[in-house]
Amino acid sequence: MGQLKQWREQNWVRIGTDGSIKGPCGTSKDKKNPDRCLPKRKALSLTKAERASTARKKKKAGARGRTVVSNTPRARVRS
Repeated sequence: MGQLKQWREQNWVRIGTDGSIKGPCGTSKDKKNPDRCLPKRKALSLTKAERASTARKKKKAGARGRTVVSNTPRARVRS
């Protein structure tokens, strides 16, 4: 239960394709192709361009029907 507890305690935020933090994760209006979500600490450690890059990658693959899309190398979340 250690990893799950740690994950639940992280404050996850939604990233828009412009690289801005849009709000809490799970509040995307588009339920079929939701925005990228990252832990807030990770999102703040990235530049706006890096956040935009990973969000665009998620939206592009989601438009093709993929539900699981890996992060860009800089946005990868490590435990």
